Amino acid sequence: MSGFPKDAMRMLKETSRTFYIPITFLQKELKHSVASAYLVFRAIDEIEDHEELSNDVKYTILMQVSELFKQPFDNDEYVRILGETKDQMPEVTLRLEEWLQACPKDVLSIVMDAASEMAFGMAKWAKENWEIRTREDLDDYTYYVAGLVGVLLSELWEHYGEEETDRELAIAYGRGLQAVNILRNEKEDLVERDVSFVPDGWNRAKLFEYADENLAKADEYMKSLQKRSILLFCRLPLALAHKTLKAMKEGQEKMTRAEVEQTVKEVQIH
Repeated sequence: MSGFPKDAMRMLKETSRTFYIPITFLQKELKHSVASAYLVFRAIDEIEDHEELSNDVKYTILMQVSELFKQPFDNDEYVRILGETKDQMPEVTLRLEEWLQACPKDVLSIVMDAASEMAFGMAKWAKENWEIRTREDLDDYTYYVAGLVGVLLSELWEHYGEEETDRELAIAYGRGLQAVNILRNEKEDLVERDVSFVPDGWNRAKLFEYADENLAKADEYMKSLQKRSILLFCRLPLALAHKTLKAMKEGQEKMTRAEVEQTVKEVQIH
């Protein structure tokens, strides 16, 4: 991967088991764009997920970071925004400027716009303590943390002249993956963070329905893709989401490592 920092790929591998492999399927420019975008999103995601920061602190930091993405990135200002929380932040968050520098210049504004919107949405929901009351709330939250990634990917496919895709289906693709994560981490979120992403009056079956509905749209999204490298990229996270959902419906907590490895192989054969 000439011209792209090796260290960025190392960090990608360390922070994402689901996306590292699919990213390696992509062609050069697209690979660099998606890898750097993922690291930028991960950097702000770690602020939202931080276990030791209060919601007010998260809100303040994320709102300021959202504004920061609207102009050429100023790392001194970023360090100032993080302030005393800097010592508690993981490496991926502290090195945000490097991930932006690694991004191909012609798509940097696309990535920064998406990151700004994501940080804004995360800030909003941190302030609300992620109190998801209605289906609309769930749709809003899953849009900011995952649907938006679907939109960004669609914009990148289009920018490089590879694919034209339906934005609504792209959002559903991201939402479907996030719904599976919510189901998988439901107990943990409640116990460790005292947070529930389940709307009032919903039971687990209703959440399964929500995941199924969005994954069905994600399957539709797949039908519009032509280019093999992009198909491979999108196919793996979706296959893992479908299989994880099936495993949970059958009472397992998640897929086994062997099942994951088998899925990676299957995806590449078709």
